[in-house]
Amino acid sequence: QVQLVESGGGLVQAGGSLRLPCVASRRTFGSVTMGWFRQAPGKEREFVAGVIWSADSTYYADFVKGRFTISRDNAKNTVYLQMNSLKPEDTAVYYCAASTGVIGARAERQYNYWGQGTQVTVSS
Repeated sequence: QVQLVESGGGLVQAGGSLRLPCVASRRTFGSVTMGWFRQAPGKEREFVAGVIWSADSTYYADFVKGRFTISRDNAKNTVYLQMNSLKPEDTAVYYCAASTGVIGARAERQYNYWGQGTQVTVSS
């Protein structure tokens, strides 16, 4: 079984930074794409950022371009989300996800595996 574990969430001030790691454990396959999603209370889960593993190619939702950076570490089986210039509207539960079959996946249905989520709260 594959397990994804996110961490690094917490409370930060607007304009501050936070880095979220996602570690894949008991991993027996190579993912095509790794991504980050977020969900605020009462809202739909939305795509944040993705990385195509083999190409180390990244892509982002428009609302985080220039502020967030996704990266991966092959040796550690880890993907990171570096969040800068945080805004109160970034407050949400952030989820790590893996897709085994879709290159450049953006839709929730395209991802096979999900982490438990980590809470990020940005104060104004």
